[in-house]
Amino acid sequence: MAVGEDCFPIMHPVPGFRLGTASAGIKKPGREDLVLMAIAPGGRAAGVFTQNAFCAAPVQLAKAHLAGTATRYLVTNTGNANAGTGKSGRINAARVCEKVAELGDVEPTAVLPFSTGVIGEPLPVEKILAALPYAIDALSEDGWTSAAKSILTTDTRPKGASVQLTLAGQSITITGIAKGAGMIKPNMATMLAYVATDAEISATRLQTLVSTAAECSFNRITVDGDTSTNDAAMLVATGASNLDIDRLSAEEQTRFELAVIEVFISLAQQVIRDGEGATKFVTVRVTGGGDSAECLAVAYTVAESPLVKTALFASDPNWGRILAAIGRAGIANLNVDAIQVYLDDVLIAEDGGRAASYTEQLGQSVMSQEEITIEIRLNRGEARETVWTTDFSHEYVTINAEYRT
Repeated sequence: MAVGEDCFPIMHPVPGFRLGTASAGIKKPGREDLVLMAIAPGGRAAGVFTQNAFCAAPVQLAKAHLAGTATRYLVTNTGNANAGTGKSGRINAARVCEKVAELGDVEPTAVLPFSTGVIGEPLPVEKILAALPYAIDALSEDGWTSAAKSILTTDTRPKGASVQLTLAGQSITITGIAKGAGMIKPNMATMLAYVATDAEISATRLQTLVSTAAECSFNRITVDGDTSTNDAAMLVATGASNLDIDRLSAEEQTRFELAVIEVFISLAQQVIRDGEGATKFVTVRVTGGGDSAECLAVAYTVAESPLVKTALFASDPNWGRILAAIGRAGIANLNVDAIQVYLDDVLIAEDGGRAASYTEQLGQSVMSQEEITIEIRLNRGEARETVWTTDFSHEYVTINAEYRT
């Protein structure tokens, strides 16, 4: 299941960034499950990673490598997370980096590893090492679509976004792909995302930008409230255009940064639309909060409530579940009589109870839609936040019950 049409966009190549895929046969023979990405000399990479204490071996190694030598390669395998694998997992991740370094004639610290799939199983490192030469031979600036398909696990469709804009009379490209459908709860990013641009960006600014972009995109989505051990979101600036963002006018710098954020948000929303078993794309908007933190607390309590999510799946306007979730969000001194709750533009609750204008028919008409907005007006301040989520369906349970079979 997935929400909306499966319309993979035109993916504009990013000069200085190449992608290649190969089949290592990690989980299914013949499936392309290995992706290599190459950054031209002089390019830069920055990223944000999961804050799960059991972070996977490749996450540990990628963070260490990112702090050292300039990054030249990103290597991703699917079908195995290499998480919960202890010292042997770190050794295997390092072996993958060493093989890529040998093939690419770079230092092992110039390679960042990524893995996604089943947790707790040994990485089939020999299969990956054998397939890497094929991935490096396949490197191409036109490899985005193949890479988007190869990084998928329980996803039903690839996720991509690509924009071009003119700055200082010059065309700049920003293109990205992501994977993720389950074990989705932000605590930095969501599963795996790779975005590249041919702009030239300083290391400090690049790290600030990827953190900012992830915060308002991947850190605003939830499928099931579970933070993965393998999350990573990467932003690469190849500099191939020779257009230095720092030298642009303030207005053009802002345009560029907003375009990067636009790509991140598009990818994050595509993750939600393809959430495991999803039949609804739900926007939870909280306004009038005392601060951002309390808006997010309310938004996530509603978005992750199993009772709210199952009502969404049933298209049941059981608005009492929304009120109950708001009430248990832990907001101090919450005046429930001041709160208004809407389904799209239908007012369902105010003055501490059901709105006088509300009818079950109005609520049902909204809940029957594929895309729904739940708006909660706290009316106690100026802060606002938005979170995107899905419903809970029978299919979600089936997917996760049968994940290892």
